[in-house]
Amino acid sequence: MSLPEILPGTADLLLIADHASASVPPGIDLGIPPTLLNDHIAVDIGTDALTRRLARALSAPAIIATVSRLVVDLNRDPADLGAVPASSDGHLIPGNWNLPAEERTLRVEAIHAPYHAAIARQIMMQRPTLIISVHSFTPQLATRPEEQRPWPVGILYNQDDRAARLGLVALASRGLHVGDNQPYSGRDLNYTMDRHAEAARIPYLGIEVRNDGLADRQGVARWTHIVADCVATVRRGL
Repeated sequence: MSLPEILPGTADLLLIADHASASVPPGIDLGIPPTLLNDHIAVDIGTDALTRRLARALSAPAIIATVSRLVVDLNRDPADLGAVPASSDGHLIPGNWNLPAEERTLRVEAIHAPYHAAIARQIMMQRPTLIISVHSFTPQLATRPEEQRPWPVGILYNQDDRAARLGLVALASRGLHVGDNQPYSGRDLNYTMDRHAEAARIPYLGIEVRNDGLADRQGVARWTHIVADCVATVRRGL
């Protein structure tokens, strides 16, 4: 069983990082070059460091994934075929081709289910006033080279946009070009927040930082300050 890492905190907030790890558990062979585990298809680059720094800056508890989304995507419904991807941004994942149903079920039961159970327990023990979902995105998809992604940061949401609207204003007030449900829509990909925030009527911020802004310690420090300030502003406005 692969459990998430849980960082303690006293603030009435909860940080969640679904795609913070590139780790592949022993016994699973994805059949890809090891260098691809450093690519955005395997991990949301920079989110592990960003989430840890935010947890310290905000004195907030955090739940950080410890398994690559190429093994099982924790931000997708486990019944979705894309939860165990056979390809990603033009790269084939041979170890996930024709995966036996038993192996798929094992990954869900050993990784996906405990991750979401941990989030549910944390919310039950220490119900947050605001949940912050931390993700990063690549400046350009290999399969869509013509698609422009000019936003350094985006806010994603589905039906509940209470915190999102406040967050969009807070980030724009810094002069940032903020993606409103960009680079993709939270109405399409929002499983973790739908399950744990929207279903429980807890406001949430779905933060997407473009990963070239998280490429080094200085970038992570800069975005820690920006996101922490945004969270504090949103928290006051709720």
